[in-house]
Amino acid sequence: MSRIGVLGAGSWGMALAKMLAETGNETAVWTHSPEKLDAYRSTRRHPNLDCELPESLIYEKDLGRICTGKDILVTAVPSVHIRTVMHEAAPDIPDGQIIVNVSKGIESSTLMTMTDIIGDEMKRCGKAARTVALSGPTHAEEVVAGLPSTIVSSSADMSAAEYVQDVFMNPSMRVYTNEDLLGIELCGAMKNIIAIAAGICIGIGYGDNSKAALITRGLAEITRLGLAMGCRRETFAGLAGMGDLIVTATSRHSRNNRAGYYIGQGLSAEEARKKVGMVVEGINALPAILALAEKYGIELPICEAVDAIISRGADTKETVNGLMMRGKKNERF
Repeated sequence: MSRIGVLGAGSWGMALAKMLAETGNETAVWTHSPEKLDAYRSTRRHPNLDCELPESLIYEKDLGRICTGKDILVTAVPSVHIRTVMHEAAPDIPDGQIIVNVSKGIESSTLMTMTDIIGDEMKRCGKAARTVALSGPTHAEEVVAGLPSTIVSSSADMSAAEYVQDVFMNPSMRVYTNEDLLGIELCGAMKNIIAIAAGICIGIGYGDNSKAALITRGLAEITRLGLAMGCRRETFAGLAGMGDLIVTATSRHSRNNRAGYYIGQGLSAEEARKKVGMVVEGINALPAILALAEKYGIELPICEAVDAIISRGADTKETVNGLMMRGKKNERF
């Protein structure tokens, strides 16, 4: 049995907490809202998950207390809040702590990945963390239902990645390891943008041909930027790359795909975000991904088109037409 603390009680954080508690781990959950924790404790329900939460789950209102005495800490807060939470939590986190990040994004002001931010805040306190990214095609709704799923545990510290693999692996969750931490995190951030693009096309009324093209060429964009940044090509054909992109760009559970659909139907990005009712990480990731593309001199036409629609209100059909009428290319590029 491992002792695990989960920072963040959104759908994904709670799905993982439920899974870990049910597989015999001492699991505690923290979120910034004590009222939400009280509601989860009393009802044993989460508003976004169709399941009963296990009785053994611990609801911890004190951030400092949940950060101590744990074998693993899981950060499951939205990407835009991870620095704030880590800034507050880091003084109480022991040196050398294994911290598993499951949030997906890139910080726009620094272009840091989520594990970079965790390391940065720990370093500020004179400490280091053994950071692991956990990423793959894993919708919370299916994980809580116990449907077979797969995920990747990635770290520069393979002993930490393998420990996380051991703890998280069970009959309904198969965990692989991967050394390409940057590639895994880049996939997690960029696939949400491509999922928005796929949703926009379906919202407009386009069909499966369009969606398949966007997913395929979207993966080409992710790979192109990743290779320029020194990531491994095979990462993008794996679970955190192609696997997570497929599920996020096609599933009814995908909030990014749903937001794109609403935008394709004529709603503004803000209206779509409100209608989804949950964090749409693809919108948050856009500024950082475009800044990385500029830094490395990489063309990302689909990401740029999504940004034109979201940030500048470009007409959706005209933007798609612009993508279709770009200059001739060889598919390899």
